[in-house]
Amino acid sequence: QVHLVESGGGLVQAGEPLKLACAASGRTFNRYGMGWFRRAPGKEREFVAAISWNGGTTYYADAVKGRFTISRDNAKSTVYLQMNNLKPEDTAVYYCASSKNYWFVPMGVGREPDFGSWGQGTQVTVSS
Repeated sequence: QVHLVESGGGLVQAGEPLKLACAASGRTFNRYGMGWFRRAPGKEREFVAAISWNGGTTYYADAVKGRFTISRDNAKSTVYLQMNNLKPEDTAVYYCASSKNYWFVPMGVGREPDFGSWGQGTQVTVSS
């Protein structure tokens, strides 16, 4: 079982950037894909971005494509989400997740059943 801890959330103004980090511990980080999801107030949790076990493949939700970048540093067992040009509609609790299976490669919109471990979430609030 992997333990995930997100950090970097906060309050920013529209148009500003923010970078989230998710530190993993408890199992071999570099064998698993990673994902970011978010839950906005009153809405269901939705997929944001995912990255393959080796960082070679990424996939983004249409709502964030071109603004957000997911990356990973396997030496630090950490996955990042760089968020640029933030919008008020990006306000949500952001969760990182680790894939259930080895050698995960995102092929489309991330599905929650593909991810077996979740962090506690970090709040991102974007003011207009």
